Amino acid sequence: MSETVVLGDEAVALGALHGGVSSCYGYPGTPSTEIMEYLIENSQNGPLASWSSNEKTAMEEALGTSFAGKRAIVTMKHVGLNVAADAFMNGALLDIRGGLVIVVADDPGMHSSQNEQDTRYYADFARVPLLEPVNQQQAYEMTREGFDLSERMGVPVLLRLVTRLSHSRAAIQTQPPRAENALNKADNKQDWMLLPANARRRWSSLLGRQKDMIAYSEKSPVNSLELNESNRERAVITTGLGYNYFMENKGELTDQPSHLHIGVYPVPEEKIRTLAAHVKKLVILEEGYPYVERLIAGLLPRELKIIGKLDNIVPLQGELTPDNVRPALGLPERNAAVASSMTLPGRPPQLCAGCPHDDTYKVIKEVQEELEESTVTSDIGCYALGALPPLGVPETIICMGASITAAKGCAEAGLKNVMAVIGDSTFLHSGMTGLVDCVSSGSDVTIIIVDNETTAMTGGQTTILPSSRLEQVVKGIMGDGEHILTIPAHRKSHEENKEKLRKELAYSGVSVIIAVRECIETARKANKKRS
Repeated sequence: MSETVVLGDEAVALGALHGGVSSCYGYPGTPSTEIMEYLIENSQNGPLASWSSNEKTAMEEALGTSFAGKRAIVTMKHVGLNVAADAFMNGALLDIRGGLVIVVADDPGMHSSQNEQDTRYYADFARVPLLEPVNQQQAYEMTREGFDLSERMGVPVLLRLVTRLSHSRAAIQTQPPRAENALNKADNKQDWMLLPANARRRWSSLLGRQKDMIAYSEKSPVNSLELNESNRERAVITTGLGYNYFMENKGELTDQPSHLHIGVYPVPEEKIRTLAAHVKKLVILEEGYPYVERLIAGLLPRELKIIGKLDNIVPLQGELTPDNVRPALGLPERNAAVASSMTLPGRPPQLCAGCPHDDTYKVIKEVQEELEESTVTSDIGCYALGALPPLGVPETIICMGASITAAKGCAEAGLKNVMAVIGDSTFLHSGMTGLVDCVSSGSDVTIIIVDNETTAMTGGQTTILPSSRLEQVVKGIMGDGEHILTIPAHRKSHEENKEKLRKELAYSGVSVIIAVRECIETARKANKKRS
């Protein structure tokens, strides 16, 4: 064994490399991005590692690798699993041959996300195992174990991270790498074709394997149960990082409670019943939704008191911390070491100085001021920051790809001068199908693709297709190139760009304007590397 210092994300990547992975796919999204970046950087002469156009295509590519008998990993953030859900849910019914680990990084507190989600519900929905590490060492070990478990159970295995673990660094002990699987294509194609008759049979098979998954959970040393015979009043159940915050406060408790930690799902029902029979009160500390808390209500006696998120003693919103779990443990609030009456000014995120999106938004804003009526929908990306002062241009930000489809809905409802703003990477991720809808119905929308030649907000990953191909993609969908314009996103072309936008807004139909200039940060990094 050897020791190395890594981020939680990097521990997962290293676990995959040492676990015999053959193919690695993903789409960048904070806090999961560093997993694939590490894999790409460290997979020379080894496994294939590449970004995909979106999470759904990444999932499907990984399923193809599994069909061939080799091991695959897929990485994404929590909202990315929504995009991949169709392939993920159906993948649970397939006869998984090569181990398939799906790593999803949740973002409690919404540090860089448009919602909070808990991936444990997806595992429950699909009826597949989920592993949830509490530290970098477990992240490494669970990734390796996930491949073995996937092949043993014949299903995909989810690995759930959260932001604090993904982006914190610690030393881990590594193990010797395992060899990749040999090519071994699935021999029974009926187990890979989800025609209704096959799907019903595969669903029955999946239900039949639930007892094996539960047995695995009950026996797992990760799901550790410690009973204190001298304290029959209260016990604590922790999941994920709730374990760390409980341990940080445990030394202050005068009556040490019994403790069950859950890091492997399905939940170990017998261990929960054993714990519940031992005490009168349960405290539940779990990062994310009150998943375990809701689940055990149907397992345990009604007279048992349960303290957790459903009664607001543990915060329902945001991340757990060592301080905000204290009331549930019966500990007093901890006062700040240094009190200050100073009010610090807010520091909202903003576009970088010299950002090409700033120039494009100024064009849109000035043209808007000339119009009696206009609507601007935006997408998820750096350009979403144009909704904040001093620009304040976009009026909707929903999810990846929604700017174009929301603009279509706005126009068809009767709004005038409707503009959609979307990035180059996001357009290729999930905007193309919206453009197809607009072209099919002849919607009166102007789509502005702000092409900064990178996936900027997640750290500057290379866009899945080069910018030079973007106009060809749009022409392939629209057929007619008359209302497809490529303009420089630069203040030197400000007045000319305004005039072009005015003309396209006056056109009754679908227009696409591609505003091109390299991201200022990507250009700076490239110049630094060259010098």
